[in-house]
Amino acid sequence: MTDNQGTGRPDRLSIEHSTVDGIRVVTLRGEIDHGVKDALRQALSPRDGEAGAPRIVADLSGVTFIDSSGINVFIHTHQRADAAQGWLRLAGIRGPVMRVVQLVGLDAVVACHPTVEEALA
Repeated sequence: MTDNQGTGRPDRLSIEHSTVDGIRVVTLRGEIDHGVKDALRQALSPRDGEAGAPRIVADLSGVTFIDSSGINVFIHTHQRADAAQGWLRLAGIRGPVMRVVQLVGLDAVVACHPTVEEALA
């Protein structure tokens, strides 16, 4: 499933959902900022009928920008998953996005992996 945010702007956020061995993979492409934080929060929230501890991998390999709004959504999602005995893992973070993640210390709170495959292991 793909949710495209914005109207014809290629820099807006594209969200795709899949499941691998019971783990939800949310693939993100574009920019994560205040304008798309609600869509991001919804994409990372438990799905209808989803039982058990949430296990989520967010694939950020296609993300070109992130601001504090996105960082806060990831922290909130991590806390919610952890409280339910689940987890959130980030994968494929590149360049300037990784710099922001490291500067704010998100990588010390949420497990970050070079690839989706490694995050799924």
